[in-house]
Amino acid sequence: MHVPDGFLSPQTWIPAWGLAIGAWAWAARDLRRHLDEATVPRLAMLTALAYGLGLVMVPLPGGSSGHVLGVALLTLLFGLKPAFLAYSGVLLLQALLFGAGGITTLGINALALGLAGGVVALLLFRLLRPIHEGTAVALAAWGSVMTGALLLALVLGAQPLLASQADGSPLFFPFGWSITLPALLIPHLFIGLGEAALTLLVWRHARQRGWRLPSP
Repeated sequence: MHVPDGFLSPQTWIPAWGLAIGAWAWAARDLRRHLDEATVPRLAMLTALAYGLGLVMVPLPGGSSGHVLGVALLTLLFGLKPAFLAYSGVLLLQALLFGAGGITTLGINALALGLAGGVVALLLFRLLRPIHEGTAVALAAWGSVMTGALLLALVLGAQPLLASQADGSPLFFPFGWSITLPALLIPHLFIGLGEAALTLLVWRHARQRGWRLPSP
């Protein structure tokens, strides 16, 4: 659900870039502690999977696109920090090579999809795992998708309020929350189900193969 260049005002994407740089610096600290010779190739493989899945995009009328993310999968298998950095790299490559998303919007896309989506996935998993692990994985994946969709819908819908001409006409994205919220949230209700099924499938495969997973 990438937001492309030109949709966000400088009042939005410049502070988002500042926050994202701080978040990347935080995630990069002690990164070696989270990675070893067995983890790195697995992270690279599943990051490539997330990269490929993110290129299968369905245009949505809310100024974004719908696709499976893979953020919850990366977070649950490798931890929040490596997953956030890996998915930020995915967003950067997709923007540079295919024009999926944008460079000015990279900060907000990374924060909404990679960081916030990963945090929600981790929280839901930790909350629900004592009840049923499979359900926890599935709902964590679904929740990560809905979190990203909600945040980007809110950001897009705020643009007419943040930047407009003297006559009140928007300078950037023209639609408010009455359009962006249903346009992004409703399709992602169903996209999240696909994300949940895929995440659960790969999670079970990893457990069967004896992958060393991050502590819950």
